[in-house]
Amino acid sequence: MIKKLLIIGFVWPEPKSSAAGSRMMQLIDFFKTKNYQITFSSPCAKNDNAFDLTTIGVEQVSIELNHASFDVFIKKLHPDIVLFDRFMMEEQFGWRVAEQCPDALRVLDTEDLHCLRKGRQQAFKEGKTFDTSYLFNDTAKREIASIYRSDLSLIISEVEMEILKNDFRIDSVLLHYLPFMLDEITEGTIEKLPNFDERQHFITIGNFLHEPNYNAVLYLKETIWPLVKKQLPTAELHIYGAYASQKVNQLHNENQGFLVKGFAEDVHDVMQRSRVCLAPIRFGAGLKGKLVDAMQNGTPCMITNVGSEGMFGSMGVNGFIEDTPEKFVEKAMALYTNKNIWEEKQKNGIKVLNERFNIKIHQQNLSLQIEEIIMKLNDHRLKNFTGQMLWHHGLQSTKFMSKWIEEKNK
Repeated sequence: MIKKLLIIGFVWPEPKSSAAGSRMMQLIDFFKTKNYQITFSSPCAKNDNAFDLTTIGVEQVSIELNHASFDVFIKKLHPDIVLFDRFMMEEQFGWRVAEQCPDALRVLDTEDLHCLRKGRQQAFKEGKTFDTSYLFNDTAKREIASIYRSDLSLIISEVEMEILKNDFRIDSVLLHYLPFMLDEITEGTIEKLPNFDERQHFITIGNFLHEPNYNAVLYLKETIWPLVKKQLPTAELHIYGAYASQKVNQLHNENQGFLVKGFAEDVHDVMQRSRVCLAPIRFGAGLKGKLVDAMQNGTPCMITNVGSEGMFGSMGVNGFIEDTPEKFVEKAMALYTNKNIWEEKQKNGIKVLNERFNIKIHQQNLSLQIEEIIMKLNDHRLKNFTGQMLWHHGLQSTKFMSKWIEEKNK
């Protein structure tokens, strides 16, 4: 019998624009290796950056919010697994899935912990130290409820796993650690990478719709880059990212060597031409796709503690981690000018990717976890009393609000 997977996407995947897009493609690839018939649906409008999933044999279906047509669609499809892309999609469609396909495994991919990112952003805005008073925000109440209502939640970072288990007291049977799943970087690939002397200038990259990325570019412009430029007058910083708005483009300054380049058609090409990647991220959550891009292309990084979170474990960093502007620039200079340090940090990055993000290991672990829960689904749900309680009470409000909107729109 053919196994079916329905993905309910917050947006259509854009692997060239964001780490979230790459992550979604990795999940699709995993389910393809398990021979699932995959349908990707989303209520979001599609734009030109979206990957055409039909080219890899995935059906694409547009769905409507607050509309009974989804009930008809999912009942006919009758998927074995439903994957929600971010908690907002579980909120909107989870109750419909549970009503129409009660036996389907409900999996939530959190992408990153939205409550953590929002809490940190608020603390940063207020100039305060982040603590649980910022973590336990209104987004957290919605996101944690969504995790409890799901049979399994995929968590991208070990740090977020610990927060969910220790601060929110969530049972580990509901959580699965799943970072980026990446192909091994072979010796042959490493030999083809441009060396220290063949590279020049600094790079930073990131989707500008993502507030931590825009903030980091602003921080570079106002604080970090002037200090770098004093020591390296001929250096340039190349800034890449999708969705550069007017407020981003107006930061471009030829005289300062601060060059906003916009969308990178080929991230590997621009990373391999650069000597050092700068990622002074001051708030955020999850794993940073820009660090993966840098490590895959042998480009050492200057990172903050928040930026490096969950990436290196106890292994060597592919650069340096510093939070103060002076130290950040000092270490960036060492990376940029010292060939021995640069080569050592490049090796660290490749080792981290091959050992911590190995696709074979993570695909195997995910496969075992899913199979185990499917075999004992009723028992698994019985043990999740908080989830049952939320289904009984909490989601009724979401359900009836949705039905009210549906009636109102008729």
